[in-house]
Amino acid sequence: MTPLAELLPYATVTTAYAVTTADVPRESWVAAVTAVRDDGASFLDLLTAVDQSPGGFDVVVRLWSVGERYAVHVRTTCPRDDARVPTLTAVFAGAAWHERELAEMYGVAFDGHDDPAPLLLPPGGVVQGGVMHPLRKEHVLAARVEQPWPGSVDPADSGEGGRPSKRRLLPPGAT
Repeated sequence: MTPLAELLPYATVTTAYAVTTADVPRESWVAAVTAVRDDGASFLDLLTAVDQSPGGFDVVVRLWSVGERYAVHVRTTCPRDDARVPTLTAVFAGAAWHERELAEMYGVAFDGHDDPAPLLLPPGGVVQGGVMHPLRKEHVLAARVEQPWPGSVDPADSGEGGRPSKRRLLPPGAT
């Protein structure tokens, strides 16, 4: 294994919790992942995103070396107003599913992806508070506000006596 600092001289390389992470510019995303793959970490374990609201999105790929048993994370950042990253489908065919999931759940587009069709949500998606992508931090998870819990086990909730009812709390962002 070539040290990441030598393999990716344009990256900022850090190690924490026994995992080495290379932060690369968005325009070097495909080249960096390809270089790490060609150096031995050839198994695509995970491709995900982290909402760094309001700073944008971190897109992270975890690559694993089966023979030498080590993991490498390659991460890039894209701003909220231009949430797009080049596709990795030419490097890893298995990245297609992960990219479709991220496009649907976070709204991160993958330039060059040949089938960006939704995977998990119903047609039209789930729109709450004007936000369509449910894993974005501004998406309000307000299911309990819109629909009461049908299987309440608290006797105070039934209106048949018992303890006094607790004050109802709203999920963050719900009014």
